[in-house]
Amino acid sequence: MTEAREAIQALMNEYCFRLDAGDMAGCARLFEHGTWRVLGDPRGGEPGAEAMMETLKHVILYDGKPLTKHAMTNVQIDLGPGDNHATAQCYITVFQAVPPGFPLQPIFSGHYRDVFEQVGGEWRFTKRDISPDLLGDLSRHRADMA
Repeated sequence: MTEAREAIQALMNEYCFRLDAGDMAGCARLFEHGTWRVLGDPRGGEPGAEAMMETLKHVILYDGKPLTKHAMTNVQIDLGPGDNHATAQCYITVFQAVPPGFPLQPIFSGHYRDVFEQVGGEWRFTKRDISPDLLGDLSRHRADMA
C-alpha cells in the first residue's frame, strides 16, 4: 500500500511540476484517460488529453513558463478496494510573480479532489475536480481571465 500511495503522490506532484515548467502537452497527457474540471466553469470536464490542451491554451507563458508555483498541502490519499482504485484530496495554492510589475503573490487557493485507477501496473488520473475557493489576480496567468 505504501508503494501505491507514493506512486499516486508522485503523479499528483507531476501535474504541478509540468504546469510550472510550461510543459502543457505533458500535463495534458496526464489526463489522456481522465477528466479535469474547475467546479463552476462550464467549459471543463471533457475527457482526454485534447480537451485538457484546449483548457491549457489560455495559460499565459513568459519565455515558455507561466511563472507559477503550485503548492499542494494537506494531501490525503485513500486506496479503494482491490488496490487498483484510489481517491485523493489536497489543498492547492498557486503563487505567481511576473517581474517587474507583478510581485510574488498567491493568485489561487482551492481544493483538488482526484480519482485514480491502476492499469497495467501504472497509476493514472481518471478525474480531477478543482474547487476555486479563494481567487486572487489571475490576469497574468490566464488570458481568458485578464
